Amino acid sequence: MNKNYELAIIGAGAAGCTAAIYAGRSGVKTVVFDRGSGGGLMFTAPKIENYPGFKEITGMELATRFVEHARRYADIHLGEEVKNITKTNDAFLIETDKDIYEIKAVILSTGSNPRKLGVDGEEKLAGKGVSYCATCDGFFFRGKKVAVVGGGNTALLDAIYLKQIGCKEVYLIHRRDALRGEKALQIEAEEKGIKILLSRKVKKIEGREDLESIVMENIDDGKEETLDIDGVFIAVGEEPENKLAKMLNLDMDEEGYVKVDRFQRTSVRGVYAAGDITGGIRQVITSAAEGAIAALTSLEVLGKKYPY
Repeated sequence: MNKNYELAIIGAGAAGCTAAIYAGRSGVKTVVFDRGSGGGLMFTAPKIENYPGFKEITGMELATRFVEHARRYADIHLGEEVKNITKTNDAFLIETDKDIYEIKAVILSTGSNPRKLGVDGEEKLAGKGVSYCATCDGFFFRGKKVAVVGGGNTALLDAIYLKQIGCKEVYLIHRRDALRGEKALQIEAEEKGIKILLSRKVKKIEGREDLESIVMENIDDGKEETLDIDGVFIAVGEEPENKLAKMLNLDMDEEGYVKVDRFQRTSVRGVYAAGDITGGIRQVITSAAEGAIAALTSLEVLGKKYPY
């Protein structure tokens, strides 16, 4: 059993990396686990224009910078997935796919996953024209006809990105009569020639082996419409990655987000949560702030000087 660390941070996105920086600088022996390559959903953002200090930066580059910065202060275990977590009298046992760790405090920064539409054909054609990451898969659709489903900032950014990398036609489909994203992004999408279809609800995704078309309902008149496309990118929000929170019996809201106080404490002493897993605004800057607070608050159970 590995007893080399005091604090475990699960998830190496904006919250987790910031927590690692603040914890390490406070003299805490810290380990960060991430089953992937780090960065969380930030990694998939085509561009970020609202993080102070960077007028424009790709999500991939910003995520990489976060992880590399965190490496100065903590051991970052990328590609190591936490499989189980249990609370003992005065510690936590964390079982990964590589080792078992005894830890004094835990910060959950497990983030969220893209929400699915839940329509016929979606699961069957996932990876065969259906995607949840324009940055990851957009390259394969250059010169082709694609659609983005969603009405927020992520959907708008995905549509703009797909147009600028050379997709032949880009449609943006939203079920309401107005987009929810920032006005500046809406203007940019229109200027780039993105075709916006409002009051349309995707009912079905069709194709034998690969995606061929999507069937929509026109909410205004109830009629069905078919759009022949090569790719569809789903950007309709996220769902919390709360499997570990459930293992610890943490209090959660009706949508499955972990409840925390203003110092990022959960309902279980020694467990803190930060970033998208706590719901709220779900922005890089707020996730980073929550990560810093969680790390400093965790000092209360680690025998370190408490800064508040």
